[in-house]
Amino acid sequence: MVTMRSVRTISRKGLNEDNIGYFISGFTEGEGSFNISLRKKPDYKLGWQVVLSFNISQKDVSVLNLVQETLNCGIIKTRKIDNLHSFDVTNAGDLTEKVIPFFQKYPLLSESKKRNFSIFCEVSNLVKRGEHRNEPGLKKILNLREKINEGKGRTRKYSINDVFPI
Repeated sequence: MVTMRSVRTISRKGLNEDNIGYFISGFTEGEGSFNISLRKKPDYKLGWQVVLSFNISQKDVSVLNLVQETLNCGIIKTRKIDNLHSFDVTNAGDLTEKVIPFFQKYPLLSESKKRNFSIFCEVSNLVKRGEHRNEPGLKKILNLREKINEGKGRTRKYSINDVFPI
């Protein structure tokens, strides 16, 4: 005869801000990403928009709700094909005032995530200073973008050569 144990629901009531912060940071190590993408925008001076985003994808939405509540920003979307949930932050103000300070307070540990976050912060600062609006600044951003999220799964809709043809 197989004995079944009941599953307890773990309450967050006893967790303090630091516990949750380090949990979210650790969760981001495995499931989150910092991204820099491009959109064609003919009405922009250089014809391109630099879009920074932070996201976490997960089948179970409960942790994403916790992240959204903790960071006090972002949206949660659900893909209809496979019911995958995604927490996304693209608002520049939220990224610079909430997301970046959060991960500075609760640092990422892996070398690859730390490197990606560092590049993300550098690009965010360049955008904040308006560097994406001039050719040298946009080139610098695109060169930094080439170093983020390196690996076989990375895809880019637009490359630096699309923006500045050789």
